[in-house]
Amino acid sequence: MRNTKGILTVSTEIDVQFYDVDAMRVVWHGNYVKYMEDARCNLLRTFQYDYNDMEDSGYFWPVVDMRLKYVKPARFGNKVRVEATIVEYETRLKIAYRIFDVASGETLTKSYSVQVAVEIESGEMQYESPQVLLDKLSPYIAHD
Repeated sequence: MRNTKGILTVSTEIDVQFYDVDAMRVVWHGNYVKYMEDARCNLLRTFQYDYNDMEDSGYFWPVVDMRLKYVKPARFGNKVRVEATIVEYETRLKIAYRIFDVASGETLTKSYSVQVAVEIESGEMQYESPQVLLDKLSPYIAHD
């Protein structure tokens, strides 16, 4: 865990398995989303606001936008590191990701996801992040 340009960054290492690759033995493009989800879950657990905690606090946080830029392929047998960084939190939860090859340090993928709070009881999207998220992130936010 480290603090960088964003609020908080967590790294997750993943071994590329045979079931994640296509006939060319490169990671099938859709599996990068799975790697991002693994890293996002680790990041959320770091500040005690994983999906169960979100629901317990009265909110769902659906992904409403996701972008990926494939730079180089990950291949069967590689170990990759996924860095997930919170870059926005006040009105939505935007997480930036970088996937690196552990051996070479090369960037393989750059991406981000955006989630918004939806109040479970009313089903209404929130235009500001709920106080519970702000409270959970407070220890990681630089206060002037």
